[in-house]
Amino acid sequence: MPHDSTSAFYDNNAAIYANRARSLPKQKLDTFLARLAPGAAILELGCGGGQDSAYMLSQGFDVTPTDGSPELAAQAEARIGREVRVMLFEDLNAEAAFDGIWAEASLLHVPRTTLADVFARIHRALRTGGILHASFKSGEAEGHDGFGRYYNYPSANWLSALLTAGGWRNLAVEESDGGGYDGMPTRWLIVSAQR
Repeated sequence: MPHDSTSAFYDNNAAIYANRARSLPKQKLDTFLARLAPGAAILELGCGGGQDSAYMLSQGFDVTPTDGSPELAAQAEARIGREVRVMLFEDLNAEAAFDGIWAEASLLHVPRTTLADVFARIHRALRTGGILHASFKSGEAEGHDGFGRYYNYPSANWLSALLTAGGWRNLAVEESDGGGYDGMPTRWLIVSAQR
């Protein structure tokens, strides 16, 4: 998250954001986990308050939670009782280390100009056959929300083309209506892809 206003929002509002009333995306989590072997190694990118990592850990998976905000990472550590690595997406350097990567509402903050590089890093970090889950707020052009947070706002076609060019297999981009922290109606893109 190189956008200062985005980082500042999460750092300055970590406790409120991490402890907000948030529905666990249980259906998406269960669909993702069902595609992995029991105890599989999962990297969570942008774990926020740690709720999703806590759920995956409770299901017996080997989860490595990460977040770009030191303050949010501390909130997640308090929730799940284990270390949360402070890491920007651009600093992911693992190779064939994970069976699955969970990036729920996190990669949507990556600048469009660096998104292909971040997807390449994620691709490298997965083992052959590994699964990626990511979600984005749909749109046609990058911009900022009312809190000053940067979003890449891709269209389904733009995102599909980017991932296809990156060598991903079994790509699916589903669309659904929902909301977000800002309380605004949101069109979401849910990406599933395989290395």
